[in-house]
Amino acid sequence: MAMVDNVKGMQALFDYLDGLSGRADKSKLGALLRELYLTVADVHDFVRFDQKHYTRYLLRENEYYQALLLCWCSGQRTPIHNHPGAVGGVRVLKGIVTESLFEFAPNGLIKPTCSRDLEPGGVVTLEHPYVHQLSNLQETETDLITFHVYSPPLPRMDTYSLTDRHLGEFRPTVFEHALGSGI
Repeated sequence: MAMVDNVKGMQALFDYLDGLSGRADKSKLGALLRELYLTVADVHDFVRFDQKHYTRYLLRENEYYQALLLCWCSGQRTPIHNHPGAVGGVRVLKGIVTESLFEFAPNGLIKPTCSRDLEPGGVVTLEHPYVHQLSNLQETETDLITFHVYSPPLPRMDTYSLTDRHLGEFRPTVFEHALGSGI
């Protein structure tokens, strides 16, 4: 297991996650993420942006979960995707994340059903089946930082297109590792 040392406000969450012997409970994970006192200052050593794509930094993991910090420049977004077999949670630390939800249409294609904006402190919890896309649609030069937990860790995500029924795949096997995390 990797450790993120000296990150304030995360002890209750990591106590719960480190005690798991299976998949996390969605309600419990959501409650802990809502109660979490975590600021950008607490994770500033791990914040890195890339103009080409959002960045994913693995903060801590074991066989039952992974905790990630994602950094987004304006205009960056995930593919439309799901989290097969996993429970997940996202907490916004800085900026506004736009989450778009999708469902399957009768013809087998996916269609958007709604979008919502989450401000700092906002939390989303998810459990399969759940198809969504996260985006930073703020003004140019406005960054977004989000904290994510997935249980169990995600070896892959299914990706979807609005224009065909082909199921794609995203394998986030290579993460940038948090500085000083011992990973």
